[in-house]
Amino acid sequence: MAAFTQAPSPARTKLGLGTHAANVARLIVKELRSIRADPVMLFLVVYAFSIAVHTVASGASTEARNLSIGVVDEDHSDLSRQIVSAFNPPLFKAVVPITPAEIDPAMDTGRLVFVVDLPPRLQRDVLSGHPTSVQLDVDATAMTQAGNGSVYIQTIIAQEIASFASRNDLTIASPVQVVTRAKFNPNLQTSWFTSVMQVINNITLLTVILTGAALIREREQGTVEHLLVMPLVPVEIMLAKVIANGLVILVAAGLSLVFVVEGWLGVPIAGSIALFLFGAGLYALAVAALGILLGTIATSMGQFGLLVIPVLLLMQLLSGSSTPMESMPFWLQIVVQTVSPTPHFVALAQAVLYRGAGLSIVWPQLLALAALGSLYFAFALARFRRVIFGD
Repeated sequence: MAAFTQAPSPARTKLGLGTHAANVARLIVKELRSIRADPVMLFLVVYAFSIAVHTVASGASTEARNLSIGVVDEDHSDLSRQIVSAFNPPLFKAVVPITPAEIDPAMDTGRLVFVVDLPPRLQRDVLSGHPTSVQLDVDATAMTQAGNGSVYIQTIIAQEIASFASRNDLTIASPVQVVTRAKFNPNLQTSWFTSVMQVINNITLLTVILTGAALIREREQGTVEHLLVMPLVPVEIMLAKVIANGLVILVAAGLSLVFVVEGWLGVPIAGSIALFLFGAGLYALAVAALGILLGTIATSMGQFGLLVIPVLLLMQLLSGSSTPMESMPFWLQIVVQTVSPTPHFVALAQAVLYRGAGLSIVWPQLLALAALGSLYFAFALARFRRVIFGD
């Protein structure tokens, strides 16, 4: 490598803008041919934006379905039977009648997630207006089911008691009636959220991997030395890698939104896909530069993989795509939004694809992506110039 570290020739320093553009165009074609010649990488891109998106959206559901529930009916009244009959599929599996002594063994073995204990004199207390309580035991190790299912069960019991009381002229009119209307996802379907978030996460993952792997592959195969003796400057080589690999990812993401998310999964896209892809292009500039930066630090594909895993994991967990940004400590929100472009891209994608936002709404996110992308590119270029060209 040291044999090629030399000062730029006059031919390199006096190239015009048209020559630079032509060099970048030729290098982009070279990068695209390199991607086409790598069947494993092509399969990864196709799989990540098709089967993986559909599998995650349809399989990784946070909705309460097929909940296992047992009921201890110590009242054996019309009211208790009415409550038991309200636990129906597909929200619940068939109700398992158990005794108080069977509660702990059933939950210890994981056979039941919920157990409802209807006390004696339940119907008599309701009819007489005496206070009473219904015990709900929850296996909270099934965290998502425990949270959502508990709300459903409490609502069902309250509704059945109110319905029973109304038939016996015991209902008390509520002074306030709350009406809930869900916007942008009226049926609260998890797939509407997870499918789009999976596309966003794949853009981050594959852009970093493709650009970093392209540089590592050339360093391992020795073809990067060929570039060093050509009348090329570092920015041309790096820009070509960023554009070529980013273009592949953007095309795959656009096709995934149209054919997989909208077509296969039936998820409506509220906003402009073109505006989303424009923002994704700015985002790809930043994460592709990150891939180049990691590629200059690692000396082999194995080292690159070990570097990528913690970086991408941290970026995605703190992006706001898995958990709300508002749930993080305030200082961490400031740090993440200052150093990482991912929260800005997630906010832009959610605004455009979910809520149909236009340019007048998402311009702050676009500006942040452009600024962070430029900083990342400049820093990665300095590292690339020093490590590869020895400047």
